[in-house]
Amino acid sequence: MKTPDDIDRRLIALLQRDATRPYAELGKEVGLSAGAAHERVRKLREQGVIRATTIDVDPAALDRGVLAYVLVDATSWMGDRAEDFAALPEIQEAHVIAGSAAVLVKVRTSTTRQLQDVLRRLYAIEGVSGTQATVVLETFFERPLDAG
Repeated sequence: MKTPDDIDRRLIALLQRDATRPYAELGKEVGLSAGAAHERVRKLREQGVIRATTIDVDPAALDRGVLAYVLVDATSWMGDRAEDFAALPEIQEAHVIAGSAAVLVKVRTSTTRQLQDVLRRLYAIEGVSGTQATVVLETFFERPLDAG
């Protein structure tokens, strides 16, 4: 994969702020024509640098206001259990980690009772021996990856 140059990084930063911007506007911001900006973005998608174009939704508006990060302890290697974690729709992210726990998951639910149910279902995954949940009370900010 080719490393993005400065123009690519500026395009990425602009798209992260607003992915609906027209190519003509993007091109003007970085000193390219609309066609050249479109071609750059197409290549970034082809190379896998831009993995998806999506929207940012307020979780509370969809009744998913409870956010928790859960450390999952295990008695065996969890690196081959991705499908088991993905089967729980409340899990937004799952990461195999180094440290005292084996996996870190990001969970969104409507209530703490539903969070408790997710923890119960995590225990049903083969090899899981414990969990440590941290419930988020308030999010100060979330930021996109800095393309610079």
